[in-house]
Amino acid sequence: MADYLLSLSEPEIARYRLMAEAAERRERDLWRAAGAVPGARIADVGCGPGAISVRLAGLAGPEGGVWAVDRDEGALATASALAGRAGVAVHTLAGDAAATGLPAGTFDLVMLRHVLAHNGGREQAVVDHLATLARPGGGAVYLVDVDMRDFRVRGAPEVLLDLEDRYRELHRRRGNDLTVGSRLDELLTAAGLEVAAYEGHIEVVTPPPGMRGPTWAARDALVSEGLATPDDLARWDEAFRRIEQDPDDIRVFAAHFVAYGRRP
Repeated sequence: MADYLLSLSEPEIARYRLMAEAAERRERDLWRAAGAVPGARIADVGCGPGAISVRLAGLAGPEGGVWAVDRDEGALATASALAGRAGVAVHTLAGDAAATGLPAGTFDLVMLRHVLAHNGGREQAVVDHLATLARPGGGAVYLVDVDMRDFRVRGAPEVLLDLEDRYRELHRRRGNDLTVGSRLDELLTAAGLEVAAYEGHIEVVTPPPGMRGPTWAARDALVSEGLATPDDLARWDEAFRRIEQDPDDIRVFAAHFVAYGRRP
């Protein structure tokens, strides 16, 4: 995985948990069809703070298991803590998305969410590796990612649009493809998998107070890359504080794509 862009503050962890809740509600049937059922062995690669891992562990049950992989030790510690609070078992492992260290051919379901767009041209190498983890004869690789060409924010002050532009430039400099969601099926096919489902939707969100999203969570990376200064952070922080007083005027529109393929 690329260097972790997002700082894991409490509001950011809360954002991940809300996203996981919404993802399960929206994708529940796809999760089950792909293999998230009682007794399943599931790998959650690029797990971040483990919000999805915990929900997958609940579906796999005690007779199954979830192995959560991430390069960031802080994210893995958070994942372990969330699993403990939820009363489910999640096995955490430090590893790269293209070299997880997990045993090949042993997983019923391998999930990767919002990681490909952060991997600087390694998308196919990542999916190729995930395909080796799925068990032969029906194990599935499940991908979720975005196409930022369809991302927009209605009602945001101009200063926050400037933050969004710099966030996009950060990804451009790192060679990341923010449109990768529109080619998930191609990546699965090239990895030798049989595409079983491929769909997308536009998510419409009113951010809750205190939840500022990935552009703000990447602020340290923006500064280290020379794309922002402390004065910029202060301007953006003040703009967020203003809109948090009356968030009902803000709407975020984002295109998300989901695809999964089975290993023959």
